[in-house]
Amino acid sequence: MTRDIYDSLSPSDYRYWDEDVAQYLSENAYTRYKLAVELALVRALAKRKMCSPAVVKEVEAACEQVTTAEVYEEEGRIKHDVRALVNCIRAKVSDEAKPFVHMTATSQDIIDSANAARWKDATEKVLVPALVELEKTLIEIAEREAETVQVGRTHGQHAVPITFGFAVSSYVSRLGQSIEAIKALAPELRGKFAGAVGAYNASSLFFDDPEQFEKDVLGELGIEPSEQSSQVAPAEPLLRLLAEITIASGIMANLADDMRHLQRTEIGEVGEEFEAAQVGSSTMPQKRNPINFENAKSLWKTIVPRILTAFMDQISEHQRDLTNSASARTYGETLAYAVSMAKRLNRAMSKIKVDTERLRLNLNLQVGLIAAEPLYIMLAALGHPDAHEAVRNLTLQAQKESKPLEEIALADADLAPYIAKMSADQKKILSNPSLYVGIASKKASATAKKWKKKFA
Repeated sequence: MTRDIYDSLSPSDYRYWDEDVAQYLSENAYTRYKLAVELALVRALAKRKMCSPAVVKEVEAACEQVTTAEVYEEEGRIKHDVRALVNCIRAKVSDEAKPFVHMTATSQDIIDSANAARWKDATEKVLVPALVELEKTLIEIAEREAETVQVGRTHGQHAVPITFGFAVSSYVSRLGQSIEAIKALAPELRGKFAGAVGAYNASSLFFDDPEQFEKDVLGELGIEPSEQSSQVAPAEPLLRLLAEITIASGIMANLADDMRHLQRTEIGEVGEEFEAAQVGSSTMPQKRNPINFENAKSLWKTIVPRILTAFMDQISEHQRDLTNSASARTYGETLAYAVSMAKRLNRAMSKIKVDTERLRLNLNLQVGLIAAEPLYIMLAALGHPDAHEAVRNLTLQAQKESKPLEEIALADADLAPYIAKMSADQKKILSNPSLYVGIASKKASATAKKWKKKFA
């Protein structure tokens, strides 16, 4: 049956479909990887003189011809997915070759090894490169805007000054660490070729070193065996990878949230580039909605609950049960959505516009109140017995009288002896709080430099 793509049920198939991800995690890709495991088995058998090189060539040719559609058709007849795959291979080889297809294997040897190989490839060849591209864009922004002063915000309120580059460099560091974790976890995915209960019962009939035979099979696929398996490979390596992908998606969602809030009409410090024909609202022509950042946040909300399913699938009774057979098939969407987030955010951040005038206006919005922290600290350092309370009262007065904090402080007779002791640079902070940025610029540049070197 030919299905219209818009008859698909999952948005990952018709709205967020990605060609790169599909090469590894689609159903067609899954079939190719399972066929690769079956072929690896026959090659390992041939190396041990169990079958001839001619058999390997036959099986290789057969595997190149097997399609997902015919496997599904055969599964519909016999009601078993892996045996259906085996039957499709066997139907295309000679009687001499038939006995060696799937010899000593159980279904999960094929499934778990195929999954380990394709998840490793999808992570290393699609997800990591997408994350690195986003990371490089953030590094460039952190470098470029290292000295662009911005008011820092805590609890949604103005705090003390930072720089926009410093704010972005926080995400450079966080995402960089997550990328490194993902890169380290992908090679830890393990396959298995240990038979029906993991004790090498079948392969021990033929080989004195069944564990080495397992290594030989999996070596053909570029993966290593689990230290110990039951009928299934241990769930933890993939679970750890999925957890870190979820963490990376949370970092991206946090970045998206910050950029979205900075685009609010009343803030307006950054802007997402709009295309000439782009429409923000079906009824309000003036709207320029931050759709890419909102979309990223929405995809994160899709990813996060799925990790619970993966944790629940960690449990398998005795040597194996089938309670993860349906749920585990959905894992690929986690990676697919994470790739979509990374690519979308990279497009948006690479075109982000920073409005330095709005940054300046917002910094001065409270007429110098953000100098309250340095004023209090300097007064305390100069011996004022209750500097925090004194400055708190000054801020209340400044707000009530709508006057700059500096003006109120300089007019306060009790503070005069302490202010007189301040250095010229300290006094400048009261009149120009944008000077009070600590080492934000230095930190932004150093962080960008460090991660730029790692991902050069």
